Amino acid sequence: MKTKFLPYLGAIPPQENTMPKRASQTAVDGEPFGKRLAHLRKAAGYSQYTLADALGITNRMIAYYEGETTHPPTHLLPKLAQVLGVTTDQLLGIQKVKEVKQKDSRLWQRFSQVEKLPPAKRKQIVNLLDAFLGKS
Repeated sequence: MKTKFLPYLGAIPPQENTMPKRASQTAVDGEPFGKRLAHLRKAAGYSQYTLADALGITNRMIAYYEGETTHPPTHLLPKLAQVLGVTTDQLLGIQKVKEVKQKDSRLWQRFSQVEKLPPAKRKQIVNLLDAFLGKS
């Protein structure tokens, strides 16, 4: 090994006993955090924008967590797991996620809009849905 020389520090001896880099913890499914997050988000029927809105962050942050980083946002894990309907262990890949049926995001967005309506309007929509589905 060569000795390095830095102008202000002088000669720096080579370091032979350096600690090895820590290997990243692999998930049960072998999927990186970002891909797992994207899969769970889509299965829950969220777009990046609607998930970001539910968490109170920007959609750019969701895109970053899904693609650029291997480090999950620890400050958001509990709320993220709650919104996606999974445990934090499942979100981190420690436990396997049970197969989640994919929801129609447009339909669920409409339902969330209906929830915000006054009770009289909601009742009209429920009656319309009951008639459409053939229920009495």
